[in-house]
Amino acid sequence: MKIHLISLVIGALALGAACSKEAPGAGKGATEQAAGAALAPANAAHAPKDVKPGSHEDWCGEHGVPESQCSRCNPELIPAFKATGDWCAEHGLPESQCLKCNPDLKIVRPPKES
Repeated sequence: MKIHLISLVIGALALGAACSKEAPGAGKGATEQAAGAALAPANAAHAPKDVKPGSHEDWCGEHGVPESQCSRCNPELIPAFKATGDWCAEHGLPESQCLKCNPDLKIVRPPKES
């Protein structure tokens, strides 16, 4: 019985740590943002470090935004968004990516180059 309980606790902790880089305050906004990424393969959650910004490969499958602009995975981007006035303090992400404030917002992954 104790082993079963320990297994459940470990499993719950593992599920709760989906994105160890998530910025504070992302909370519920991350759920809606990730909805567009639900079809992304599990191994394609994040773009490689050397990817060309704005390309098809520059995509955070976990949050449904370009990886080069994902402040939840790259919190060092937050000051730049704030400096340009593109910040939703209520939801803790760029206003240009906030589906709570802009429910009609469409963030589309660029097509693959042939």
